[in-house]
Amino acid sequence: MQNPVPFFTHSLIALSKILDKADAHAAAKNIKPEVLPQLRLIADMLPMWRQVTIACDHAKGASARLAGIEVPGFADTETTIAELKERIAKTIAFINTIPADAFENAEERTINVKAGPRELSFPAAQYYHGYAVPNFFFHMSTCYNILRANGVEIGKTDFLGA
Repeated sequence: MQNPVPFFTHSLIALSKILDKADAHAAAKNIKPEVLPQLRLIADMLPMWRQVTIACDHAKGASARLAGIEVPGFADTETTIAELKERIAKTIAFINTIPADAFENAEERTINVKAGPRELSFPAAQYYHGYAVPNFFFHMSTCYNILRANGVEIGKTDFLGA
């Protein structure tokens, strides 16, 4: 299986730059640092800060599981954009410690994941392509959409990291 770390790193860097634009927007509009992370698209969806932490969790979880190593736990205590950027940086730092050769024969692994009260089990390729990557992009997209809906001037090239 191909090493997913460069892929996740690229997208997490793009997410961090999106948060830079959100931070600049907040400063220009005199919005308190704790406001943007609490915004939601709709009442029954998780707030922006949680979208970022879950995207990070999928990046570190997929990278670790596919490498056959333990997934580190990160406390979900971020309340500001600066703290969310630290979470992204910590995620990137962790996944970049995984050696590329750790992904050799990853496709032979069975990946077990706890999702709420459910225990899920996948062949590695199905986990990566059908669960981890779609979840990563769902939460990254939701963060983007929350910020865009609230006036942060970001576009597709910001999301793609071009």
